[in-house]
Amino acid sequence: MNLTAAALAIAVGMTGAGPGTDQVRDAVHRIVDEGHAPAALVSVQRDGKNIGYQAGRTPPNAHVRIGSNTKAFVSVVVLQLVAEGRVDLDGRLDDPRLGGVTVRQLLQHTSGLPEYTDTIGLDRPDQVRHRYLSPHDLLDVALAKPAQFPPGTRFQYTNTNYAVLGLLVQKVTGRPIQEEITTRVINRLKLRDTYWPAQGDEGLRQPFARGVHLADENDPRSAVIDVTTMDPSWAWAAGQLISTPKDLASFYRGLLAGDLLPAAQLAQMRTTVETGAPGVGYGLGLFSTRLSCGVTMWGHNGGFHGYYSLGGATDTGRAAAVVQTALPGVLGDPAKAEARVREAQDKALC
Repeated sequence: MNLTAAALAIAVGMTGAGPGTDQVRDAVHRIVDEGHAPAALVSVQRDGKNIGYQAGRTPPNAHVRIGSNTKAFVSVVVLQLVAEGRVDLDGRLDDPRLGGVTVRQLLQHTSGLPEYTDTIGLDRPDQVRHRYLSPHDLLDVALAKPAQFPPGTRFQYTNTNYAVLGLLVQKVTGRPIQEEITTRVINRLKLRDTYWPAQGDEGLRQPFARGVHLADENDPRSAVIDVTTMDPSWAWAAGQLISTPKDLASFYRGLLAGDLLPAAQLAQMRTTVETGAPGVGYGLGLFSTRLSCGVTMWGHNGGFHGYYSLGGATDTGRAAAVVQTALPGVLGDPAKAEARVREAQDKALC
């Protein structure tokens, strides 16, 4: 699995009604009908209503692994510490192994730090599904390789950046990153179905959607296996959170509404650099994406064995999250799968 690539590039049911209902429902069903995933789910929040849909074999609004959407939660915590004067956004980290990178460069993926996810065996899930990796294990794997480029010279999405940020939060606060996320974000927004799994917890709380993946990513003919049960420690601050589509949409809606950050820090979060993808920028833990209706969505996507999610909100007050129970490409063409998820999100927000 390649979280870096995913970052750049739904039983039948409906639990609400509202504008664009048919278009969103049809888009969600296309994900499953075209064979991109066994199931897909979406939550749409607009005009004071919450609308949920699902296609395929899944409970409504089920728990899923949200992967790199976790980065937006981590970024909020870091920027809250900036607002409190406890972290300097443009201050350089004092660990000599990090090459003098700044907090901002870590948040916006311009640090040049090497990637850890491409050398820990993620391409064959059974190599990591019952293996615990500590945050320092992840950093040691990354820093055994040379930097990708000098800090601040370009954008390169790298999960190592958020492993470092997780450790920074713990150093500054004296508390585990999961406690800070829970107290400062999850509890503040009353996200009752969002949580950081405890060490050793390989499952998901009920109700949950089951995820599938290839037994060996290097062999497209390999078996498709159930990967719902897995130790998520390899993702840590880069992607360990579990949530539901409704909670994920609520997170981005609350973030853009100013419920988590002072105006100055929210503005910093939305100050973007070019990513190399047309119409897509990256701020501090947030992608900006231009939708078909001319509106900008602020959010993130997330890849994890068995799950692919896309959450975001607009300045119009609309929010949505789409999840499918396989990474793009596991059951077909990755570009088509990615396009269908983004189509559903676009219909939900436009």
